[in-house]
Amino acid sequence: MSKKLTIGLFGFGVVGQGLYDIIKTKNLNLEIVKIAIKNPEKKRTLPAELFTTDRDEILNNPEINTVIELINETDAAFEIVSTALKSGKNVVSASKKMIATYLDELLAIQHEYGTSLLYEGAVCGSIPIIRNLEEYYDNELLHSICGIFNGSSNYILSKGYLENLDYASALKQAQDLGFAETDPTMDVGGYDAKFKLVIAAAHAYGVIVKPEEVLNIGIQNLSANDLQYTREKNLKIKLVPVAKELDDRHVALFVLPKLVNESEFLYNVEYEYNGVIVQAAFADQQFFFGKGAGGHPTGAAVLSDVAALRYDYHYEYKKAKEKGSLTFTNDIKLTVYLRYTDESLVEELGFEHIFERYVSDGFKYVIGKVNLQNLISNQSRISDSKAFIAFADQLTGVSLATAKTQAAELV
Repeated sequence: MSKKLTIGLFGFGVVGQGLYDIIKTKNLNLEIVKIAIKNPEKKRTLPAELFTTDRDEILNNPEINTVIELINETDAAFEIVSTALKSGKNVVSASKKMIATYLDELLAIQHEYGTSLLYEGAVCGSIPIIRNLEEYYDNELLHSICGIFNGSSNYILSKGYLENLDYASALKQAQDLGFAETDPTMDVGGYDAKFKLVIAAAHAYGVIVKPEEVLNIGIQNLSANDLQYTREKNLKIKLVPVAKELDDRHVALFVLPKLVNESEFLYNVEYEYNGVIVQAAFADQQFFFGKGAGGHPTGAAVLSDVAALRYDYHYEYKKAKEKGSLTFTNDIKLTVYLRYTDESLVEELGFEHIFERYVSDGFKYVIGKVNLQNLISNQSRISDSKAFIAFADQLTGVSLATAKTQAAELV
């Protein structure tokens, strides 16, 4: 028998409204008691008495047993979530930056107070990747997780490739449609994808990594030359976060644009859609596809968590509890495509092997193997010089997965 949930909701924006719309159509033995908002002047579609600007009306209300947190401010979200968990209330959150930043503390609070925090809606919208990593793959050896985790940047890339729009025009369209913020850095810079990757890696590998330790290079420096190059090679550019098991002790995480070919699942993931690829030892390659943002898709993921709380569901973090099995590293060699103007940047990155190099008056690129740590050390220089860099393992025919398989066969 499911228990009744009495809910306090923080935030009534696109996702909050979407969640409310879905709840109205269901009979799930739950009730939204109060909604905390920041702006009391804004016109609402619901009765005024349902809203409050005082968060304590929710956090200190003993009749409310469940909190849903859907606000944008990282520290405020953590304060709300941690306070609720400590006061015996279970929580559902969609705040990916807050969860990735404070994951260690949130695990400790749940353990100490016996409460549950669920956050399917924080990672890839409607795609149920966290629950699958937590339950379906709980005893599975995962070689890698990668994909398209950010619909805004993917929309811009699709507009550029399929419709020949320049970067600035594609970004403006994404902003007009509400896919990208006024300051789009979080999306196009790969930060949003990185936060989601950090959360997914905790469930896939049990590694708790601080976001600032993970490289993220975005698509801001994309040029017409890069798009022309990919069209000629029948490739596409996608912004791809990667979590990769290197051996039985190390896992690497990074976010980079990637050159994908037409045989890859991600090649056909366009516009605001997301796709997640899980490469498993026994289940082999599996692909999850769906809308990564929007009120109703994300609201559906939030509701799935809320419904699970009726049966006292909680994440067990099984792999994280197996302390010491895997550690995070940035010591990994990647094959990259680098389009540049400054010759000294190529020297600075310390390419260990160059497969291809092209130089003309208006277009220079190099494809070669470089250590991830060198990219981290030169990240600001890459950005400032307007260079564009992309993960390009497919161009040499030796992907990370293939290289690992070949190494295993040699042992």
